[in-house]
Amino acid sequence: MLHDYKIANLEIPELAQTIADKFSIWPQVTAVVLAGSRTIRPTDELSDFDLYLYVDRELHPDIREKIAIEISDRYEINNQFWEPGDELIDRETGCGVDIMYREPEWIEQQIDRLLLEHQASVGYSTCFWWNVLTSEILYDRDGWFQKLQETADRPYPEPLRQAIIAKNHPILRDNLSSFHHQLASAISRQDSISIVHRTAALLSSYFDIIFAINCIPHPGEKRSIELAKNLCSKLPKDFEWQIESVTNRVSLLGGDRSILAATDKLIDGLDELLIQENLITPQLP
Repeated sequence: MLHDYKIANLEIPELAQTIADKFSIWPQVTAVVLAGSRTIRPTDELSDFDLYLYVDRELHPDIREKIAIEISDRYEINNQFWEPGDELIDRETGCGVDIMYREPEWIEQQIDRLLLEHQASVGYSTCFWWNVLTSEILYDRDGWFQKLQETADRPYPEPLRQAIIAKNHPILRDNLSSFHHQLASAISRQDSISIVHRTAALLSSYFDIIFAINCIPHPGEKRSIELAKNLCSKLPKDFEWQIESVTNRVSLLGGDRSILAATDKLIDGLDELLIQENLITPQLP
């Protein structure tokens, strides 16, 4: 299934492999993989290297700092803002490197939650699945990560597809708590910050549905339009234009109400596709 995405980049960057080799000598490290934009074609040369270290117990920050010092003059160790991780700038190339630490059991639970329990989220439901599928193995002590990829490399479960649509479609416009309703309230208040937040949230659920319709794991927040066009055979009419019609209105001072008309057209186009695919039933007038 992985090869159907046409995203695998088989050339392992020397910098990524060098860092993986430095970590691989420590017994706590189960696997090191490269993921993110650097494993998707065309490669995003502006993106940092995203390295994921799967560790069965903590790799002490002092050890991590010693490795960072070998290759970097600018680094931060043990950041806790998102996943636990380290950030550094490679001394020779100037490339940024994000190193994130995960427990093997945790990522196994995330995959089971999706593929066995079919649990959806509000936006980005299947990103961890994509992350595992598209990771390039740099070190795999006992073959654990390869087995995880083999487990994850399966057809898209129809119950998961249905769950993502059921979770994300009503909050686009149908419910009183929908993003469209919240956006209208923000415009009435001329609350520009809230307008940005609600628009971003609406689009995250919109893309979650788009990838689910096409039975494609969600590739994450970057290059969404480009990846949808490359990976998805089923898209709403005027897909790119409809999205840009929304995003171009976000910056209007105080929130022009025309963004509501643009979001209505965006959601209308999505509804047409969902009805065409027999994934929702048409609403009676």
